[in-house]
Amino acid sequence: MSTPGHYFEEMYSGSADPWDFAGSWYELRRYGLLVASLPEQRYRVCFEPACSVGVLTEMLAGRCDEVHAVDVVDTAAEQARARIDRAGLDHVHVRTADALESWPGRSCDLLVLSEFLYYTPADGLDELLTALLTLAEPGGTVAACHWLGRSDDHACHGDDVHAALARRVDLTRLVHHREEGFILEVFRRT
Repeated sequence: MSTPGHYFEEMYSGSADPWDFAGSWYELRRYGLLVASLPEQRYRVCFEPACSVGVLTEMLAGRCDEVHAVDVVDTAAEQARARIDRAGLDHVHVRTADALESWPGRSCDLLVLSEFLYYTPADGLDELLTALLTLAEPGGTVAACHWLGRSDDHACHGDDVHAALARRVDLTRLVHHREEGFILEVFRRT
């Protein structure tokens, strides 16, 4: 079973940014590496599920004509919307929704999977990835980045997530970057 939604609601009720996405050097550096690793200079449509407070969303906006981001926690999505509004990014749209709920676009040429797939049990990753990858156009970019630490709230480990991605016959790996704290990989959807 995946980590229940109320867990995330409780995390945001105790702190506006419980993982310090906006201030942590680790997070800001990780985001910068992810964006710098994208192979295309410009993307038409980006989809970012689990956007949290929108720090990465804002960074992706500079490389995309249109960004759609969602988070299951309304408090997080509200903060992301406020961040995007302050930045004047009219081409970025943030909603409160699950990653697989329908959104205005039917497909994207950039799918960003950052720091959320390890909330899914290892035996459910293939099914979730199959559903998420239907959103990415053939030839599109899929970027994935996950922490490699251990946490009781994670249903699996970051290595499990990236092993599931590596098994995919519909993905060709373009970038592999591993550090003590995280793994970042970029794929082309075939």
